[in-house]
Amino acid sequence: MVERRMPVATHWGSFTAVVDSGRLVRIEPRGDDPAPSPIGPGMVTAADDSARVLRPAVRKGWLNGLPRAHDTARGADAFVEVSWDDAITLVSDELRRVRSQHGDSAVFGGSYGWASAGGFHNAQGQLHRFLALGGGYTDSRNTYSTAALEVILPHVIGGHPWSYQSRMPMWDEIADNCELVVAFGGLALKNSQINPGGLARHQTQDLQRQCREAGVRFVNLSPIRSDTAGFLDAEWLPVIPNTDTAAMLGIAHTMLVNGWHDEDFLRRCCIGFDRFASYLVGEHDGIPKDAAWAAEITGISRETITDLARRLTTQRSLIMVNYAVQRADHGEQPIWMSVVLAAMAGSMGRPGCGWGAGYATMDATGVARGRPFVATVPEVSNPVPDFIPVARIADTLLHPGKTIDYDGRRLTFPELRLIYWCGGNPFHHHQDLHRLTRAWQTPDTVVVHEAWWNTTAKFADIVLPVATSLERADFAAGFSDPHIVAMPKVRDPAGESRTDHQIFTALASRLGYEQEFTESRSETEWVRHLYEQTRAKLGDDAALPNFDDFWRSSTAELPALTGPFPGSFEALRSDPQRFALPTPSGRIEIFSEEIDSFGYDDCAGHPTWFEPMEWLRADLSDRFPLHLISNQPASRLHSQYDNGGHSLNSKIHGREPVTINPLDAASRGIENGMIVRVYNDRGSCLAGAVLSDNVMPGVVQLSTGAWWDPVQPGLSGTLDRHGNPNVLTADRPCSRLSQGPSALSALVDVELHGGPFPDVLAFTPPNLEQ
Repeated sequence: MVERRMPVATHWGSFTAVVDSGRLVRIEPRGDDPAPSPIGPGMVTAADDSARVLRPAVRKGWLNGLPRAHDTARGADAFVEVSWDDAITLVSDELRRVRSQHGDSAVFGGSYGWASAGGFHNAQGQLHRFLALGGGYTDSRNTYSTAALEVILPHVIGGHPWSYQSRMPMWDEIADNCELVVAFGGLALKNSQINPGGLARHQTQDLQRQCREAGVRFVNLSPIRSDTAGFLDAEWLPVIPNTDTAAMLGIAHTMLVNGWHDEDFLRRCCIGFDRFASYLVGEHDGIPKDAAWAAEITGISRETITDLARRLTTQRSLIMVNYAVQRADHGEQPIWMSVVLAAMAGSMGRPGCGWGAGYATMDATGVARGRPFVATVPEVSNPVPDFIPVARIADTLLHPGKTIDYDGRRLTFPELRLIYWCGGNPFHHHQDLHRLTRAWQTPDTVVVHEAWWNTTAKFADIVLPVATSLERADFAAGFSDPHIVAMPKVRDPAGESRTDHQIFTALASRLGYEQEFTESRSETEWVRHLYEQTRAKLGDDAALPNFDDFWRSSTAELPALTGPFPGSFEALRSDPQRFALPTPSGRIEIFSEEIDSFGYDDCAGHPTWFEPMEWLRADLSDRFPLHLISNQPASRLHSQYDNGGHSLNSKIHGREPVTINPLDAASRGIENGMIVRVYNDRGSCLAGAVLSDNVMPGVVQLSTGAWWDPVQPGLSGTLDRHGNPNVLTADRPCSRLSQGPSALSALVDVELHGGPFPDVLAFTPPNLEQ
C-alpha cells in the first residue's frame, strides 16, 4: 500500500488526509493542534456513503409540470436523474422565465454561510456573484446566530455589527488583568471547535486554562452547568431561561442604590443613564427592578444577586454575554443590558476587563482582534435593492406583499418565485419546520446544490451534485486566524459531482456572461490569483512565500494586526472627546433617541425587561412545563457531517440525544437511554434520553443539526424520527427592531415513546428514477 498524506482544512480545524490509490483511508489531526476536533476524522465515513448525490436529479412532479403549491409535493416526491446538459438547460431556462415574467427580485439567493471552508470555493460568494451578474436577486440580511446582536450593537456602541470583536478584551489580556468573569450564557468549549473559513490550530482551551491558572474566577449564569469547562471551576448559577435581562437589571439596581456604580464613566462616556436609572427604580411603572424582583423572575436568590453586584464593582471584572441569550424573545435586551451593566461596574475600558460577547463561540473570538486582508472572490454589486431579514424567509413565502418593521425601516416582502440555495441548510437552521414546509411549497422552483441527500435536497425541485472540500483545490483563511492553509484536492469528486464554480460557469455560459463570471480564469488560476493578490496587498512586511512554496509547505503565517482599533473602550475612557464612538452621541448609548423614535412596543429606548411569550412562568407552562434549549451540537458543525462518524456515534438508537434533569425524568418514568417523544403544539420528535444534573430542573437540552426526518415528508404536523429541535421552536421574530429568530423561547413536554420505533431514514436518498 502506497499512502499519500495531504493537508485538509475545515471549519473545525486542519488535518492530514491519508489517501491510498485515490481512496480516502483516514483523516488525522495535525501534530501541532493542542485540541483537535473529533469531527475531522469522522468525515471519512460520509465521503462515499449512500446519501451522496451522484448525478443531477429533478423532482418528478416538477419535471412533469404539475401545478405548484401541493401540500405534499416537495419533500415526498421521487426524483428523476438527468444529464448535466439537461440540468443546465432546465436551470438556465427557468432563471430566464422567472426574471422575464416576474422580475429579478423574484429570485432569492439563498446561501447562508457555513458551506465548506475555502477562500475561492465559497458557496455564498459564488452564488451571489453569479446571480448579481445575471440581473440581481433578493438577498437576506443578518444571521440566524446573531441577528439581534447585529442590529442592536451599532445603536449602542456604534460601528460595524461585528466590530465589537476587535474592541473587547482578548484572552491573554483577561489572564493578565481580570479577577472576575461573569458569563451570561456560559462559555461552552464545544463551540470553540470551529472558525468560519478555516482553522490551523485550536487555541481557546489553552487560553481559558491560562486565565484560570492566573487566578481569574468564573461565574456561569446558564441553565446548563457544562456551559463552562470543568477546569475553570466556575460557580454555576442556574438561571431560568430567557431571564438574563432581569438578572442584569437586579444587579444594576443593587449597584445604583448602594452607590457602587461608576458615576464618572457613566457621566463622561455614556448618555442616557438618568433615564435608565428612572426605569431601574420604578419611577414610571412603580416597579423597582431590585434584587428581590429579579430573584422572583430568574430563580437566582436575592442574596446572590446582591453579592454579584458587590463583586462586579469591587473587583476587576468582565461581563461576557453569549450568542444564545439573544436568540430568544426580545433578544436585543440582554445584549444591550450587558453593555450597560459593564459600564456601571467600573471596569469598562480597563485592560482585560469590561464587556465582550461570543467568547468561545468559535476559536477566534478573544483569540485575536482580527487578521490582515486575505483576497476572496470579487463581489458584484447586486442590482436588486430588496432584502429580507434572514429569519423571515417563511413569512416572505407565505405573505408576499406584507410590510414589516426592521431597524427603523419599513420592508415589503417580495414575491419569490425561484429559490436558489447553495451553501447552508434551511431545514436545519430555520424554526418551526412544519411552517417552513408549508411555505416551501409556494415558489415555482427550488434549485439546490448539495453533496448529500439531506432534507434541503429532498425538498428541492432540481438538485445539482457538488464536490466536497476534499474534492477540489483551494486555500483556507479563518476569521481572526493568523494562518493561510493550503487545501489541495484529496480525491476525485464522487459520481458526476462538480464544484459550485463549474456549475455556475456552465450556467453563465448558457445565459451569456461566462467571461464576466470567470474573468477568463480556470479554478486553479483563481486560487493562485487570490493567494498572490493577498501576498501583494500585504507587502514585504508579511513575507508570505510565493504560491508554489506555500502549496508545498501547506501553511503560511499572516502578520499580527496591531492597533489602534476603532471604537476602543480604553480610548473612550481616556478621552471621550478625542476618541468618540461612532454613535449619534459619540458615547455609549444607554438611552437611544433613535430607537426610541421608532416607537416599537417591543423594544424601548433603553434596556427593558419584556416577559417572553414562552418561558417557565408563562400560562403555557401548565401544558408544556419544560423549557427547550436548542443549542449548538458538540458532534458536528450545525448540520454539517451529521452523517459523519463522530455525529453518528453520538446518537442513541440512531436518534439525537436529549438531556433531561433526573428529577424531571423520574416523574415521567424515563430512564437513561430510553427513546422519548419531545412535543408541543408545533410538532414532535423522537430522541434518546440522557439523564444529567448538568441541566437544571424544568429544562431539556436538544442540540440542533440532526437532519430532519419526518414520518410523512411534506405533511405538516408529522413526527420527526431523528430529533431535530426546530420542529418544536417558534418561527416568530424576537422584536420589530431586528426581526431575528427566537429559537430559545420554546416550551415542550417529554414522554416515553409508546409502540415500535420508526426507522430513521434521514440518510436514505429519495426514490431515484433514471
